[in-house]
Amino acid sequence: MRLRTGVALLGVAVVGVVTAVGYGVLHHVAPLLHPDECTATVSGRTVSLTPEQAENAALITAVSVNRGMPARAATIALATAYQESKLYNLEAGDRDSLGLFQQRPSQGWGTEEQILNPYYSINAFYDALDRIGDYESLRVTVAAQEVQRSGFPEAYADHEADARVLASALTGNSPHAFSCRISATPDEERDRLRASGLTHRADVVRREVTEVFGSPPLGGFEPGGVSTGHMEGSAHYDGRAVDIFVRPISAENKIRGWAMAQYLVAQAERLEIATVIFDDRIWTSGSRSGDGWRDYDPPEKPGDRAILEHRDHVHVDVFD
Repeated sequence: MRLRTGVALLGVAVVGVVTAVGYGVLHHVAPLLHPDECTATVSGRTVSLTPEQAENAALITAVSVNRGMPARAATIALATAYQESKLYNLEAGDRDSLGLFQQRPSQGWGTEEQILNPYYSINAFYDALDRIGDYESLRVTVAAQEVQRSGFPEAYADHEADARVLASALTGNSPHAFSCRISATPDEERDRLRASGLTHRADVVRREVTEVFGSPPLGGFEPGGVSTGHMEGSAHYDGRAVDIFVRPISAENKIRGWAMAQYLVAQAERLEIATVIFDDRIWTSGSRSGDGWRDYDPPEKPGDRAILEHRDHVHVDVFD
């Protein structure tokens, strides 16, 4: 049996991550011939995941970004989770093994509750990896084995190529390389605005990005949901939009922006996200989600092109 990431993260506020409390009732279900899936394509290699696997892969990678670790660390962690759980948060395994990395309470990894909390287990893995001083110079399977002490030490190598693709995309080093096809959309859930000027759904997105990526400067809205500098009809005026700024515009901040943008696409079903825009590209949930990241055609109006094209911030709309 396994736990969906969003459900398992409900208790994460104790250690820092805040996420959605529930999943809304969905409609417009996809035809059986086109199941929802997420894909990452880098250097001609494509990796396909279920939305649930994608949520976990994105969180594994986001934690490495927040910790300031190299993409190599995410590759090692992803290859390990592939081998141990197929990127699912498992409630059972060999003997007392649990979670994404099949960590064992009896071996000092934490309590059952802690290990089944993805945020906790991911950080526990990276803590152990950090203690290997030269992990960047080791083969992926060797570094993974140093952490895991598995009975099958070479098995991690089987997943290295796919892990590299996911790590490159989800760390932002490969822009607009990760996307999800999500055809179902949540029912309308009109909501009063929070003190932040956002609806509940938008406020959950704002808090989750802040916690997972480490307090980026969030803005683009004013109390009451009224935002300046946005065209008429913008979701900002309804409190349904969040802008995550990555200023100043630089190569490093662009990579971080793509890490956040692609993380949000991976979590789009759970967080009930309708649109993500960054760096003149747009992804939309629903019927066009299968098109991936498309060129964004900003409105023709006077103003700073960097703002209009969303080059200095990730823009997120949630559903009503």
